[in-house]
Amino acid sequence: MLRAVGPGASVVVCSTCRLSAEQREDAAGRRGGALLVEALHRVRDGDPAYAAVAVQDMPCLFACDRHCAVHVRGTGKVGYVLGDFTPDEEAARAILDYAARHAESEEGVVRYADWPQGVKGHFIVRTPPDGFVCS
Repeated sequence: MLRAVGPGASVVVCSTCRLSAEQREDAAGRRGGALLVEALHRVRDGDPAYAAVAVQDMPCLFACDRHCAVHVRGTGKVGYVLGDFTPDEEAARAILDYAARHAESEEGVVRYADWPQGVKGHFIVRTPPDGFVCS
């Protein structure tokens, strides 16, 4: 069930997420999560500013009430699950902008003033790194 991935900064995308709150798939039968994975890869591969952030996917993050969910994480850092994105390049860029700032931070905490507008209102939960809790 588990698939090994490299350590470090990453955005883990739920590849089976709904397209939207109202729709499971687009007209071609593609899930929103799969479309978001593709958008994230296109944006990441087209901009060297995102080279330090891996894009990984897995089926179901169990955030099913919130479509197009992602987990922003890094080794030894607080992680964040976000959702309710439109699976397009604008959302992908906002997610990667946030993930790059997260990667640059010491503990995974990015000042609110530095959040891209496109991620505000999308946070679902924060996750402590293994061996720590937040104080």
